[in-house]
Amino acid sequence: MAQTGDKANGQGHEERNGIIVVRELHKWFGDFHVLRGISMEIYEGEKMVIFGPSGSGKSTFIRTLNRLEEHQRGDIFVDGIELSADIRNIDAIRSEIGMVFQSFNLFPHLTVIDNITLAPMLVRHLSKDDAGTLAMQYLERVGIPEQAAKYPGQLSGGQQQRVAIARALAMQPKIMMFDEPTSALDPEMIKEVLDVMVELAESGMTMIVVTHEMGFARQVADRMVMFDEGKVVEIGTPKEVLEHPRHERTKQFLAQILT
Repeated sequence: MAQTGDKANGQGHEERNGIIVVRELHKWFGDFHVLRGISMEIYEGEKMVIFGPSGSGKSTFIRTLNRLEEHQRGDIFVDGIELSADIRNIDAIRSEIGMVFQSFNLFPHLTVIDNITLAPMLVRHLSKDDAGTLAMQYLERVGIPEQAAKYPGQLSGGQQQRVAIARALAMQPKIMMFDEPTSALDPEMIKEVLDVMVELAESGMTMIVVTHEMGFARQVADRMVMFDEGKVVEIGTPKEVLEHPRHERTKQFLAQILT
């Protein structure tokens, strides 16, 4: 069922099911078949890095995992809940998954702390005081508690992305997904965001990260997955994929991004 590499080739995972299970996933945009039979399991505490050329389906794939994109065929289970058209299941799954996007998606008219407290108050029904305490804890964790009273427009891109991470964490999800979180940042701001993500990975959070930051992948990933033309063409540990890729398409792509 699962497409696997070596480190996570079932070794150490035989006795437990994936926190995310995907079976024969297909997705079309009109006539364009963007996902072509993706199957994999992602395990609790695992860090998976997904990479590949533009248009390969990697961002669409992770967006299907919390129904930001609807799939047409196949099965998705998140923490034992089947992702279907049932809004109750969708809401339950979204409560388990934090999502950080390429664009920060912060509300420009709200302060940093109000951006972070909004969802915990509306969805988790926390009091304003409790949500504020939680927000400050996560702002401390991402290293910018002093920015709490500012508006997003007063922050650098790196700071805004760290606020976005804190906002996702404030919902206390079991899984964090990142869709090219550094691609919109100036080069000098990338490290501050990656440092937060490394700390999060080291804390044991289950993470799925779409990125071409190969240094980050080498440091934290349990498995790397190469997408091309809507399919998984290679999956394995960072050492396997980066140093000994098996598929010719992987070799070609890595030769372009690693030079």
